[in-house]
Amino acid sequence: MAFMGGAATARPQTTVTDPVRVMVVDDSVVVRGLIGRWIDEDPALAVVASHRNGKLAVDDIVRSNPDVVVLDVEMPEMDGITALPLMLKAKPGLVVVMASTLTRRNAEISLKCLSLGAADYVPKPESNSGVTTSAGFRTEVVQKVKTLGQRAQMRGGRGHVSHPEPSPRQAPPVSPAPTARPIASPAPRATTSGAGPSLRPYSSMAPKVLLIGSSTGGPQALTKLFSEIGPAIVNVPVLVTQHMPATFTSILAEHITKAAGRRAAEGVHGEPLMPGRIYVAPGGRHMVVGKQGMETCVLLNDLPPVNFCKPAVDPLFESAASIFGASILACVLTGMGHDGAAGAVRIANGGGSVIAQDEESSVVWGMPGAVAQAGAAAEILPLDQIGSKITRILGGRR
Repeated sequence: MAFMGGAATARPQTTVTDPVRVMVVDDSVVVRGLIGRWIDEDPALAVVASHRNGKLAVDDIVRSNPDVVVLDVEMPEMDGITALPLMLKAKPGLVVVMASTLTRRNAEISLKCLSLGAADYVPKPESNSGVTTSAGFRTEVVQKVKTLGQRAQMRGGRGHVSHPEPSPRQAPPVSPAPTARPIASPAPRATTSGAGPSLRPYSSMAPKVLLIGSSTGGPQALTKLFSEIGPAIVNVPVLVTQHMPATFTSILAEHITKAAGRRAAEGVHGEPLMPGRIYVAPGGRHMVVGKQGMETCVLLNDLPPVNFCKPAVDPLFESAASIFGASILACVLTGMGHDGAAGAVRIANGGGSVIAQDEESSVVWGMPGAVAQAGAAAEILPLDQIGSKITRILGGRR
């Protein structure tokens, strides 16, 4: 049963076999009711509390003991950005998923919340009727709550979901999502000693481009990574695909600019690739690379979602593989699903190099885990080692 008003009666402490315990916080009774019903319809999830503002939620965190909070950004009395740090202080390890409509202000607040400790966000339709009819929003809320909640249950809030799952982000709201493409068969590869994924050798050629793909947990990871590699990317263009809707990606580019100390912006159709520039795939469009005359350019398209995502990582990786070959350095960071794995195999089969973020440092080890399991990675590294590795490679060292 979904709760429409105050807190539910507190339940016993969670074990790894219990449903994920969820608190829903939104000033709209309609939204609270819908999200609560969707969650309770999944046997792996259970609503333990529902509140109309942040203050009531903060006061109830200890008693209701949720694993995950779905937290609205805009609410009376106490909004989401004010409630977030108080919730995390009351229950360290709590997973908070921000929900906000697609305005620039709310996108900025949502990204700020990620830097304050929120695990992820979901873009919310602007009207209650939109919430009611959006299959995409429903799918994304349930999938993220389940995946991140099960992660929280593992290892006392420090576990990671390592199995690749199809990511629901930006799935078409009405028509069925396209079937994810199979991952290409990898070519023979070098093997590691002992257990674990097989690794490819790094390319012996100097990179002419750096490609990065990410999803859940990506904004935080990208900020950290670019703060470290900013000085090193002077001689190569950098292309980033982060699963995000429109509005969010332009703000993400601004954050990357500050972190890297170099200009980052959404890619523009037809603009040439320039060394030292950072191109971010705009929300709602795929970004690829192609030739226009003698120049290699950014190309945008409005083709259907790939791996349930738009923008998707695979189109970028695959298009770059056909142009740059063994002169590619790519990195797949934290994220749900397996987007990027097929493209990583293409890059590796062409002689390029792919770095995958490791499981321990990933918010969700879906995308990088799929790359590792496909045998496409040259190395699997924690986030705090990826920046220095990229810097060494771009500097001509290994």
